[in-house]
Amino acid sequence: MKNFFKILAIAFIGIFVISCEKDEDQVIITETVKSKITPDKTTIVLDKANPDNVALNITWNKSTFNVPVVYTQQLQFAIKGKNFKDASTMEVTTSPLSFTNKQLNNIALGLGAATNVVAEIEVRLRTLIGAAPFYSDVNTLKVTPYLLGPVYNYNDLYLIGDATSAGWDNTDTNTKFLPLQKTAAGGVYSYTGYFAQGGFKMIKTPGSWNTQYGMGTAGTLSTSGSSGNISVSAAGYYKLTVDINTLTYTFTSIGSPTVTYNTISMIGTASGDWNTDLDLQKSTFDSHIWVKKNVTLNSGEFKFRANHDWGTNWGKAQEFFGIAELGGGNIPVSETFKYDVYFNDITAEYSAIPIFLN
Repeated sequence: MKNFFKILAIAFIGIFVISCEKDEDQVIITETVKSKITPDKTTIVLDKANPDNVALNITWNKSTFNVPVVYTQQLQFAIKGKNFKDASTMEVTTSPLSFTNKQLNNIALGLGAATNVVAEIEVRLRTLIGAAPFYSDVNTLKVTPYLLGPVYNYNDLYLIGDATSAGWDNTDTNTKFLPLQKTAAGGVYSYTGYFAQGGFKMIKTPGSWNTQYGMGTAGTLSTSGSSGNISVSAAGYYKLTVDINTLTYTFTSIGSPTVTYNTISMIGTASGDWNTDLDLQKSTFDSHIWVKKNVTLNSGEFKFRANHDWGTNWGKAQEFFGIAELGGGNIPVSETFKYDVYFNDITAEYSAIPIFLN
């Protein structure tokens, strides 16, 4: 028995010695050269019209250590002053790394940056050896992100005045504004429909008088705040044409429409599916104007049709606005977003205007 305990004690001492030798063999890893990142620019206004163009290139030099190590590298982005709390982190392997307008915009919005406002965003390189982090110095980027949504390079005009659906209530909560129809020629607009006796002007943005178009002299427009109202001497149906390039307009009486519809709807993958109608609301001011406000349209396509029947349907392979044709092609929607949709059953003119809140 004594021999047994003696052997056990010798074995324990041997294990302890080996353990100590392993502890003494452990190496402390130190960073001999700190990593460094270099962005090719620090002020970036992101370009919504070219989402796939490169907006930023970041080059970095790797950390070096006193012994060979296996490591993971990560770029981190965070709002300045947050000490990288809630940072956007991505693993990286090769330098340089390019970011498109869309990619950097998504990063900025994901961090909580406001659209169309300069955000100070810090970026650094984190090198992980196991769970141990090593950091580069921090660079600060001034990034102006854009609002997500379709690329819409058009300006709209809206009717205002007691001769129109909106009345003179120029507030952004007034839901009765009707837009003029855009044309292929930039700056040229038209509107065909009912006008009450009274007067009207045109504005770019409901809720703002900047910019407005009123009468200068007969047939000419003025953008002055003291411009006159375009007069409607008798209620009826008229065609208005406007050219803001030359500041001219025409206003011509037309005959009353003879065809009426009980319903006008949208149908297709953009508004739901090809088996389900999404009804537009008939204007209480003009029974030939149909409206669907603040509707989410999916990336897809749609057509308009009357009375929930394919016997009378309109379409055209043109996004945002156009003059639809009876039995024409499908109207495309490139990006899921909220829109205000308008349809004029006198002319088959339509508009799908994206709702940008800022």
